Amino acid sequence: MKIETKDTRQHILDTGYQLIAGQGFSNVGLSQILKHADVPKGSFYHYFKSKEQFGEALINDYFDDYQLRIDERFNSNDGSAYDRLMGYWQCWIDVHSESSALQKCLVVKLSAEVSDLSEPMRLALLNGATQIIGAISRCIDDGVKEGSISVKNADETAELLYNLWVGASLMSKLRKNSDGLDRVMLFTRSLLKNEIID
Repeated sequence: MKIETKDTRQHILDTGYQLIAGQGFSNVGLSQILKHADVPKGSFYHYFKSKEQFGEALINDYFDDYQLRIDERFNSNDGSAYDRLMGYWQCWIDVHSESSALQKCLVVKLSAEVSDLSEPMRLALLNGATQIIGAISRCIDDGVKEGSISVKNADETAELLYNLWVGASLMSKLRKNSDGLDRVMLFTRSLLKNEIID
C-alpha cells in the first residue's frame, strides 16, 4: 500500500470519526464526510465499498488506537495497578464530561444506534469492547497479585465494571451531568478494595 493511499484512507477515517462521534452514524452522510475530508467521492469508494464497511473500519480503527492507549496506561510502572485503573476511570469521567466530540467512546455513542442496523458494525463494537474488558481484567489481576486490589474473579469484575461505566455514561448523556459517573467511581473504588458501600 502506498504511503499516500494509507494517509488518505486514515484521513477519511479520522474525519469521519470526528463527525460521527458528535452526530451519530445515521446523521452523517457520505457527502458530509467527503466535504470535511476534502476528498472526491471516487476516493471514498476506492477504500470502502459502502458506508457500512466504512463504519466497520472506523470502529476497528478506533479500537486499535484505544487498545494502544489503554495498554500504555495499564502496563506503565506509575503507581500500583489499582492507581492505574482508577486513573483510567477518572479519564473516562473527564472525557465524558467534556462537550467536545473528540475522544468520545464509540461504544457509548454507537451501540444502540447501529446494533440493529449492521451486524458487521455490531460485531466490531462487541469485539472492541471485549478487548477493553480483557485489558481491564489483566490490570485487575496484576493488582490482585501485588495486593493493591481485592477481588475474587478479575474477569467477572472487569465485565461488571465495564458494563456499569457504559451504562452510567449513557445515563449521563440523558441527564446532562456526571452524577452517575461519580457514583460509579465510588462503587468502583469500594469493589476493588472489597469494602462495604454505605
